[in-house]
Amino acid sequence: MARNGFNFGNFFIRLFFALFLVLATYNPSGYSFYHWILKGIELGFEPLMALAGITLLIGWVVYIKATMDSLGIIGLILAFAFFGTLIWLVIDFGLIPIDNFQVITYIGLVLLSLILAIGMSWSHISRQMSGQVDVDASDDDTL
Repeated sequence: MARNGFNFGNFFIRLFFALFLVLATYNPSGYSFYHWILKGIELGFEPLMALAGITLLIGWVVYIKATMDSLGIIGLILAFAFFGTLIWLVIDFGLIPIDNFQVITYIGLVLLSLILAIGMSWSHISRQMSGQVDVDASDDDTL
């Protein structure tokens, strides 16, 4: 049986791509697909916008499907509750002013990326923690 080669490096690769996906879709800097589309409404929609939108949509579908499959609805609720409470705690301690919308937005986007990366990695993480193997399909199903 092949040894699972999952490590922190693999997780950070997934996190990097999740960050790219989330921040390319929207970020408060004004340089995102969301802002590009808003300008496109005024100036005209272009094929490159459609290609970028479909590419982002594919990325979102892959990440959300993997996250839903590995964490499930209960895991997602717990992850959002945990990170939401973490943001609340940081604001309550006064580390981030509540009126700084841009910083809070970036923190929320990074935490969303973290949840997506955890979702993409959870199968590997739980397998290493428990020593159990989870199988979605057998070799006979891939004919």
